[in-house]
Amino acid sequence: MELAPSAHVDTFCRDNLPPQDLWPEFLFTIPDVQYPERLNAGVELLDATIERFGPDRRCLLTPDGQTWTYGDLLRRANQVAGYLVDECGIVPGNRIMLRGPNNPWLVACWFAVLKVGAVVIPTMPLLRPRELLTMAEIATFDLALCDHRFTADLEAAGIPGLRIVEYSGSGQSDLAARIADQPTEFDAVDTAADDVCTLAFTSGTTGRPKATMHFHRDVLANADTFSKHLLRPEPDDLFTGTPPLAFTFGLGGLVVFPMRAGAATLLVEKATPDELAGLIGEHHATICFTAPTGYRAMIAGHHHQELRSLRRGVSAGEHLPEATWRAFYEATGVKLIDGIGSTEMLHIFVSAADDDIRPGATGRAVPGYEAAIVDAQGQPIPDGEPGRLAIKGPTGCRYLADPRQTAYVQNGWNLTGDTFIRDEDGYFWYQARSDDMIVSSGYNIAAPEVEEALMRHDDVVEAAVVSVPDEARGALVKAFVVLHDDAKKAVRDPAAGAAKIKELQDFVKAEIAPYKYPRAMEFIDDLPRTSTGKLQRFRLRQDG
Repeated sequence: MELAPSAHVDTFCRDNLPPQDLWPEFLFTIPDVQYPERLNAGVELLDATIERFGPDRRCLLTPDGQTWTYGDLLRRANQVAGYLVDECGIVPGNRIMLRGPNNPWLVACWFAVLKVGAVVIPTMPLLRPRELLTMAEIATFDLALCDHRFTADLEAAGIPGLRIVEYSGSGQSDLAARIADQPTEFDAVDTAADDVCTLAFTSGTTGRPKATMHFHRDVLANADTFSKHLLRPEPDDLFTGTPPLAFTFGLGGLVVFPMRAGAATLLVEKATPDELAGLIGEHHATICFTAPTGYRAMIAGHHHQELRSLRRGVSAGEHLPEATWRAFYEATGVKLIDGIGSTEMLHIFVSAADDDIRPGATGRAVPGYEAAIVDAQGQPIPDGEPGRLAIKGPTGCRYLADPRQTAYVQNGWNLTGDTFIRDEDGYFWYQARSDDMIVSSGYNIAAPEVEEALMRHDDVVEAAVVSVPDEARGALVKAFVVLHDDAKKAVRDPAAGAAKIKELQDFVKAEIAPYKYPRAMEFIDDLPRTSTGKLQRFRLRQDG
């Protein structure tokens, strides 16, 4: 693939792309993803949307009553862009870190970075100094735009030469004061569609993080595939949800998708499922993005009335159990849209919506993508047999100068690290992360299948299943279980705890093949998760 002439003066990103013979095969088979050679995603999502709908539509809302129109966002983004160029000396291709919770100023900064042709690096606000320093070593930040409440750890990281500009605070040093005299118009840099515009770091549970490199066209491609063809947002929709914008699930669901459609977003800095349900009810949100545990908790908290305004719920980050899907549907009438995506691919590439949903299945390949099941050698596997999920489409994995490129991309396919089964109708059924398949006494046991069986028990809030070594069987299935409060109190008595374990084991034997039941079980208060909500099974294996 020949790249178009770059607008980047700082050539760091182009210089550190993996060799093209290690890239996946990219597919542009549908008209929606056939973009012009010159493209700036910031202009397409903001300026072009205003041309279609006008500047006065509501755009960004906050729980405390702030409302920014599209025109408000454009003016502030343009002023920040002017400041970055005039006062900070930013040139196209420089890398700018963003650090802060979901709020309008974070979005304004994101658009400003795109418009000046720089490369945005969004980071989770809860990352610690060591993690921030590692990211800086990989991506060599030129500037950081940081929410004033989250500067301490960034300063403690001691990143050499890094300039930090605070926003969403007060005083003359705050970004709002610094941009006050900047023009509200800005001529965006004429970037190439295949100029890198963002480095998204993987939020993996172990190991050194990887920086995934995404072009301007990649940012739009997920909106023009999954969002356009399955989510189908409308201009009057109000999106909301809990994923941070530094998590590509959040960036797509709370910024890119709504703005591509001229819709609005209620930005929530932090919310429990109970609080999220209350905000949905108060603001009449219509589309929600959160993890399966969030949907399950909202129903367990009896928030049916607050959720009446929802017409869409999107679940990703981990597998959506069929029991959770059915409980949410029975309570609200909303058919949750499950999907699998990845930081490497930016967003969801296998999913289903409305009457195409088969509860328990993740879905089919999203229009614009192809999906297959392959074996360890990369050869196709017949339908009905488990294997590795392989994906091709308009987005794909490009790690920044990382030898792990050859693990994720093989034979032109993106290999997500998930084990699936495809049925004869093309639906993909999640089995486990490829490293979460448990082999016990010669049987292959998928941890999520056991988890889902446990979660169908009325006393179980959450469950996580891992493999623990066993001399006789090679490995044992062990379950870590979070119980509802009343049941949790009861099992403090050792005899009652033993009885509850036996009850849950028998329940699983009745739900799925008896050989899959957890032979070991432990009750815990909470499951360990990453800042993006992903279950950290490796920590349970260490404790097990």
